[in-house]
Amino acid sequence: MARNKEALVLVLDVGPTMHAILPQIEKVCSMLIEKKLIYSKSDEVGVVLFGTEATENELTKEVGGYEHITVLRHIKVVDGDLLQALQNLPRESVDGDFLDAIVVGMDMLIKKFGPTNKGKKRLCLITNALHPIKDPYEGTKEDQVSTIASQMMAQGMKMDCVIARLTQNMEANKRIMEENDLLLRVFSNKSSTKTVYVENPTKLLGALRTRNISPVTIYRGDLELSPKLNIKVWVYKKTSEEKFPTLKRYSNKAPPTDKFATHEVKVDYEYKSIEDPTRVVPPEQRIKGYRYGPQVVPISSAELEAVKFKPDKSVKLLGFANASNIMRHYYMKDVNIFIAEPGNAKAILAVSALARAMKEMMKVAIVRCVWRQGQGNVVVGVLTPNVSDNENIPDSFCFNVLPFAEDVREFQFPSFSNLPSSMQPNQQQQEAADRLVRMLDLALLGKEEILQPDFTPNPILERFYRYLELKSKDKDAAVPPLDETLKKITEPDPEILFQNKSVIEDFRRCFELKENPKLKKSTRRLLKEKPSGSDDEREVLGNGSDAQPMDAIEYPSKIKTEKIGDANPVQDFEAMMSRRDSPEWVSKAIQYMKDKVFELVENSCEGDSYQKALECLTALRKGCILEQEPKQFNDFILHLYKFCQQKDLKSFCEYLASHGITLISKTEAADSEVTEDEAKTFIVKSEQGF
Repeated sequence: MARNKEALVLVLDVGPTMHAILPQIEKVCSMLIEKKLIYSKSDEVGVVLFGTEATENELTKEVGGYEHITVLRHIKVVDGDLLQALQNLPRESVDGDFLDAIVVGMDMLIKKFGPTNKGKKRLCLITNALHPIKDPYEGTKEDQVSTIASQMMAQGMKMDCVIARLTQNMEANKRIMEENDLLLRVFSNKSSTKTVYVENPTKLLGALRTRNISPVTIYRGDLELSPKLNIKVWVYKKTSEEKFPTLKRYSNKAPPTDKFATHEVKVDYEYKSIEDPTRVVPPEQRIKGYRYGPQVVPISSAELEAVKFKPDKSVKLLGFANASNIMRHYYMKDVNIFIAEPGNAKAILAVSALARAMKEMMKVAIVRCVWRQGQGNVVVGVLTPNVSDNENIPDSFCFNVLPFAEDVREFQFPSFSNLPSSMQPNQQQQEAADRLVRMLDLALLGKEEILQPDFTPNPILERFYRYLELKSKDKDAAVPPLDETLKKITEPDPEILFQNKSVIEDFRRCFELKENPKLKKSTRRLLKEKPSGSDDEREVLGNGSDAQPMDAIEYPSKIKTEKIGDANPVQDFEAMMSRRDSPEWVSKAIQYMKDKVFELVENSCEGDSYQKALECLTALRKGCILEQEPKQFNDFILHLYKFCQQKDLKSFCEYLASHGITLISKTEAADSEVTEDEAKTFIVKSEQGF
């Protein structure tokens, strides 16, 4: 067997009590083979069925017994025929013995590989374990299981046991179930066996490990607590995002008779001289260039290597912090796990002591990590203690990457408490919303969580693999409808919705949903979506309010103005607002116009520039309404009034009040937080003074 390749024997129960779940078993086994065909084409798989009327296996011929067990497929490299066989499992009428079936599967692996390839041989048992196993000729059943488990350890085999017990199986003989569960626990305690109990088809999809991913260390070295105290640690990836497989180009140019053709498409690039397009520039005459404004700066590989940051490989403790200070949303990437160096008793003891002390004091450690020598970047992260409850598993640390200052995005949202009282929820609405949120809990009181992360597969990936298998047989195959099992992951559970129908109806009664006719798109968004000169464009550029008509601002200027001058500030402002080569011009125009108004008011002599300032302020108000920027104008006008009060320019405030310049209300711009009454009150306040 090739290096890092796995040999797997599927041991499947096809007896009468398994018929209800066999369609799901066919799907999960087919999914396993589909992934092996993509990721591990050299893996070898065999299939053993038990509970069959016929008996077909080598142990029966050699020593007798082992009845009702059939080897559906001997251990061979995965192929399409195996996939076809697993999609059409037989429905038999005999109860099988799962222990005999395990022995047959072990015998197949031993005869195929012997004692070699330890850790790469795996059995996978799928049954409901509802039927008794036969009594042994000597000793007890537990002794027999212990002997088999010892042999599995000696041969370096691992086993996954998936015990599928649906709701309809719960009426089975409790004594037999408890006895079989006890025997399965012996396997778990005395061999490398993982046992999982599933109660529904959805959980079955995620119970079987479909990809064999070998853990690889990303760091082996010292965890430096101080210059004089180091702990030897190994770092592994604990979780990782599962991505779509890399789909490579396929070439059919190779002759059909060529058995060794890879059908791989290779892409070569040629670099030619600008002066002489026919001359190809060889690699030794090329140099990388980096743009700096309009210029391209050439930098040789030697210069690039000289300026690279090359930190030394290390993991250093920066300090400790309270666990409450590190929020879950700070974590940036996949989780790693720090373990003590295997076999190093002192390191294991040190890691355990540190982890338990940190947990007791509710502390976390901040560390600086450079995983490889010469790594181009430094990672700062947090170590969280992971104290084990199992005596056979040592304590460890979970590691998460923390953001630097430039990675943090602070999104400021206005508080709901700032909304007017008419938009605040009443007590009845609040209670209805609380009940609706509580209803959405997947871990109901006293029950197991419905979609457990460990046993819930990614529905997008699973559907992709199934469609890929169809396309491999028929290139014109249409996308199949969503599988019923995957629907339970992607759609709300009808049973939960039915049980909480009254809660949903209460919520609907408490809240009225209606269209907001005043909501208008900004000119920037509209011009991107509609062709120039369309009816919709003219509509938005027209009247934006029923309460206070406003003439459309037309931007006739085609000049690309970049600042607001003294001669025609309103014209310059409108020209900047009309520019569409960058979204920044709108914000720049608004800021420049604010500065111009301040300049005119502050430098006025006995009110000689008030008229011009009023024109600028009117243009600014219209522009902010059109571009859905009411807060910009409202904040500015409040600041301007306070400025006038401080600089003894009350005459300008009175001048504005006499011309009806007020705040932008909700009736004019949907994004405004000012009501129409508040806008009218502002005029009265401005006349009376702040």
